[in-house]
Amino acid sequence: MRLLVVEDERRLADHLSRGLREEGYAVDHAPTRGRAAELAIENPYDLVILDLRLPDGSGLDLLADWRRDGRTMPVLVLTARDRQEEKVGGLDAGADDYLTKPFDFAELLARVRALLRRRGTPVRDVLTAGDLSLDRTARRAEIAGRAVELTPKEFALLEYFLLHPDAVLSRATIAEHVWDADYEAKSNVIDVMVARLRRKLGGDDGGEPSIESVPGVGYALRLDGASR
Repeated sequence: MRLLVVEDERRLADHLSRGLREEGYAVDHAPTRGRAAELAIENPYDLVILDLRLPDGSGLDLLADWRRDGRTMPVLVLTARDRQEEKVGGLDAGADDYLTKPFDFAELLARVRALLRRRGTPVRDVLTAGDLSLDRTARRAEIAGRAVELTPKEFALLEYFLLHPDAVLSRATIAEHVWDADYEAKSNVIDVMVARLRRKLGGDDGGEPSIESVPGVGYALRLDGASR
């Protein structure tokens, strides 16, 4: 899942970005309305966390522009505690939820998960493929009941594969949804991460599910009898 944090207060933005990345999300940061508008054109975000008070304009106007342009990603608005009109205005402009400052990160994380669950198609809490299961809420992976220790990025990569079983995914597509704006296209980080994931899943021995290399394109999670 790739998120955009639109917040001009550097300390808060760093705190949010770091915490969300530790939960396995790919996170981009925009300190201004202009930069947020640019990033939203460049990337298909799964969710946006939007502060309404930005140095170069109103986040409310940016949200209204996105909705007029047909951008349907969930938006969680951040507002000052004493600004009731901002809450109402944000919801009227198309926000999906709001959170007042100051807030607890655990509450923000719960709201992010709730908004992602509400998206177009219901979000499954547990993804399965053969003997492999991935609990997205508990952040736990198991193969035939055996726990598989994954880093946050490995977890996010496996989650993306399980959401698109048997689909051939290009490196660009994987980077777009699992990594953030810091990803370098010439880097081999995706290949390295896939190799590590294969070893942890035992996929090199021909078992199922397995991550197959598709020459000249990318990778595909091959499985038999997985729930979709």
